[in-house]
Amino acid sequence: MKKLVVATFLAATALSLPAHASGEIDEATQAKITEQLTAEGYEVRRIDTEDGYFEVYALKDGKKYELYLNDAFEVVKSKSDS
Repeated sequence: MKKLVVATFLAATALSLPAHASGEIDEATQAKITEQLTAEGYEVRRIDTEDGYFEVYALKDGKKYELYLNDAFEVVKSKSDS
């Protein structure tokens, strides 16, 4: 019985976490991030997660960027190769 309670708790906890907390980003979220950044002039190359943020590798005006977005898809930090 204890194993069932623990398993149920773990499953419920995992389902309540944000999608990117597990390191996996669903296709709809990736599409939204890509669409938003493309509209801002970026060419999105890769989307990962790091420290609770969406980490996006992109190009703009010939420069490489590493952008960090929060859950509202706002850029909270960026680094460039310049």
